[in-house]
Amino acid sequence: MKKVKLLITALLLTFAQFASAGDFTVGNKTFLLNGEPFVVKAAEVHYPRIPRPYWEHRIKMCKALGMNTLCIYVFWNIHEQREGQFDFTDNNDVAEFCRLAQKNGMYVIVRPGPYVCAEWEMGGLPWWLLKKKDIRLRERDPYFLERVKIFEQKVGEQLAPLTIQNGGPIIMVQVENEYGSYGEDKPYVSEIRDCLRGIYGEKLTLFQCDWSSNFERNGLDDLVWTMNFGTGANIDHEFARLKQLRPNAPLMCSEFWSGWFDKWGANHETRPAKDMVDGMDEMLSKNISFSLYMTHGGTSFGHWAGANSPGFAPDVTSYDYDAPINEYGGTTEKFFQLRKMMQKYSKTPLPAIPARPANMINIPAFEMREHADILLGADSLVMNSPLRTMEELNQGWGSMVYITSLPDIDTPSVLTLNDGHDFAQVFIDSTYIGKIDRVRNEKSLLLPAVKKGQELKILIEAMGRINFGRAIKDYKGITESVTLSTDKDGHELIWNLKRWDIFTIPDSYAAAKKALDTAKRDSLTKMVFKGSGYYRGYFNLKRVGDTFLNMENWGKGQVYVNGHAIGRFWSIGPQQTLYVPGCWLKKGKNEVVVLDVVGPSAKAFYFTKDKKRLSPWLFAQNKPELDKLNVEKSRTHNDPANQPDLNSATPAHVGQLAADNGWQMVRFAAPQTGRYLAIQALSTHEGKDVVSVAELYAVNAVGARLSREPWTVKYADSEETKRGNNTAEKSFDLQESTYWRTERGAALPHLMVIDLGSEQTITGFDYLPRAEEGAPGSIKDYKIFVY
Repeated sequence: MKKVKLLITALLLTFAQFASAGDFTVGNKTFLLNGEPFVVKAAEVHYPRIPRPYWEHRIKMCKALGMNTLCIYVFWNIHEQREGQFDFTDNNDVAEFCRLAQKNGMYVIVRPGPYVCAEWEMGGLPWWLLKKKDIRLRERDPYFLERVKIFEQKVGEQLAPLTIQNGGPIIMVQVENEYGSYGEDKPYVSEIRDCLRGIYGEKLTLFQCDWSSNFERNGLDDLVWTMNFGTGANIDHEFARLKQLRPNAPLMCSEFWSGWFDKWGANHETRPAKDMVDGMDEMLSKNISFSLYMTHGGTSFGHWAGANSPGFAPDVTSYDYDAPINEYGGTTEKFFQLRKMMQKYSKTPLPAIPARPANMINIPAFEMREHADILLGADSLVMNSPLRTMEELNQGWGSMVYITSLPDIDTPSVLTLNDGHDFAQVFIDSTYIGKIDRVRNEKSLLLPAVKKGQELKILIEAMGRINFGRAIKDYKGITESVTLSTDKDGHELIWNLKRWDIFTIPDSYAAAKKALDTAKRDSLTKMVFKGSGYYRGYFNLKRVGDTFLNMENWGKGQVYVNGHAIGRFWSIGPQQTLYVPGCWLKKGKNEVVVLDVVGPSAKAFYFTKDKKRLSPWLFAQNKPELDKLNVEKSRTHNDPANQPDLNSATPAHVGQLAADNGWQMVRFAAPQTGRYLAIQALSTHEGKDVVSVAELYAVNAVGARLSREPWTVKYADSEETKRGNNTAEKSFDLQESTYWRTERGAALPHLMVIDLGSEQTITGFDYLPRAEEGAPGSIKDYKIFVY
């Protein structure tokens, strides 16, 4: 009876705390919580990137850092994976996450999009929007706005009762997300504001975030304005314009980037702990609020990792982000340095660091004995059809197989995909010919001579949809055409292959299980794609714990453990292990299913003494491997064959840039026409040989910035890849905190040549140096060439 009374008392106290209404408003140069000055110390965490059983541990870890608030995105596409079918259960129970925050004495900032970026599939927008081919995303497209308002209303049903005015933990809600890097459309942003205002009421504080360089484009008068910038930024410069426009407004960095995200085929990204801590210390000393993005990144389980643009740069599964709390909830050196600094701004000792909910374990090697061809996972077949994308065939994620009959071509020919999204493998009958990789901007492949009636098979795997910029309208499969071309007797012959049999293969555990069960029942099932396909194996545990599957000797694909989608792997790295939370394991028998679209390497197989090859093997280890590249060719662009001879060329412009932070606009005396834009740095303001460029735009004949989506790097004499990912495309990657940087010791002058994708008329350029104080590596004297 005593225990029952104590339980009832606890419930009543919790209810009383929950039911006590409060207020969060804007005062004179400060936020006000229930009328008192309040500095927001927010930790950005994403509930879908954390297994639900670990939610409370991660919240307590943030509190142990001295944070008073959690900042969360709401991912539209994980809640509405099929149009009209909403899911707010299990790991999608965002309301329960907010209640756990309040239980642990934390406030919540909600960022419900509809677009969120976050290195998440399509920036959080659902794939099925693309079934309407003429849709205008993130604009005043009637269908898009109709679906946005339905989604926001559904989220509001979960979260509106949890605002601070209703006794809950939610103190602010964000309107859209970094819209200045997408376009300028105040009426659209206003519609999103009005939608959210109608859901959450007039009293809840609404805000919008952007970069200091673009926040005025879409800033609405009745919203709080916050800035986003990263470790090492010149903080006074970032807030200078805002302080001019709103001298009495509270200041907040709504995304202070603690690290950065990783991409397949590039080095693991890190940022110095000292720079992060010093920046946060400076902000707190000036009463500037912040949200640390990320405090704990977690994992983009399953197919939820997105991709960056220009070009196509898919993100890895781990969202470790070099954050203070690592991918699996552990402490880091950043954690302890940050905790020590944050203690200075707390009147009471910070809470104890909670124990991790699971130990780390190793799992010895186990065989993946069962194997099924990838075609057995198909859920539909369209015959004698024109080319169709994945979206046209009502599939969101996975792979497709396109099959057609070839004409008689007695000489080698060039196969061209316009365009293959994303990783295509080409077969003639069952013979592997080669791959066409969108990451490398590949479009074509040489085929041998073929006879009429032979089958061309294209197996294409979709990776994450682009999550940033205008390229988020990212269709999967073959998007336009497939052609063959060859020269014969001095004439070019072209075949446009128009009729196809198309298989859709969804990325799901159900499809994998169906394929493996079918192959198990019928051992005579024909293997069309040989080594690729589904593999299944089992291991036994006496105790469960967190672990990391080592996928280094496998090819490319997805993993499921006990039915849970663990994420993508790719042997090129840098990530070579996949995090498996202990809460998804069990004592006794556990199942692992691997879909490998390439097939495991020879190193994945064991051999008997008589050299008989056994099934491939897997094992798991007690620590991650996030920084091991295995790329086939260099990522640099210093091929001498692409270096232009500019000795006798006339520059389009010669000049000198300023040493300051912020954008600089340069205009030519006369328009220049050409396909290539070359910038030659002759000197730097520091007097050193290291050159850096954060962002670069070309300006067209009417003074507008050219689209950079078709841009590629043709040549760069020097790029820093040993100490970071400072390759030349960072100068036009839409991210102001990343940059092209030359290697230390490489002598001036330095040259970068950009292929604009087609001939353009250029009247000038816009240049942004690095965001840190002093703009390290900023160019002084330069020449510009257009040819």
